Amino acid sequence: MTHQEILLVEDNPDDVELTRIAFEEAKVANRLMVVRDGAEALDYIFARGAYADRDPDDLPSIVLLDLNLPKIDGREVLQAIREDERTRSLPVVVLTTSAEPFDVEASYALGVNSYIQKPVDFERFVWAVKQVGLYWLVLNHPREA
Repeated sequence: MTHQEILLVEDNPDDVELTRIAFEEAKVANRLMVVRDGAEALDYIFARGAYADRDPDDLPSIVLLDLNLPKIDGREVLQAIREDERTRSLPVVVLTTSAEPFDVEASYALGVNSYIQKPVDFERFVWAVKQVGLYWLVLNHPREA
């Protein structure tokens, strides 16, 4: 069962708020679930720890993943998602400030679906979020579980 939830893994409160506003302005109606670090992201996705009462089969439609996170970084989160059969095909989009070629290459090597550098300018950020929402939540046909 999918409920078209978006999981945002982001530790910067300003970026969380910008993402919320951008989704509102882009008229993306999907519920935005926010977790603040890599460990919390994995607990949420795999329904353990504080999220043990969550249905583990009820995965988000998409994960928007920052790379530089406390506790467990985004690369490790991505690796854990791709290593587990239940979450292997879960769409993951890296949304980060880094344009370092190493980060881009490492993310694709770990199986990210898309890599987007966060625009500094708010209007461009809204445009980028709108495109992510349109593509991943409307146009893309996900693999059936």
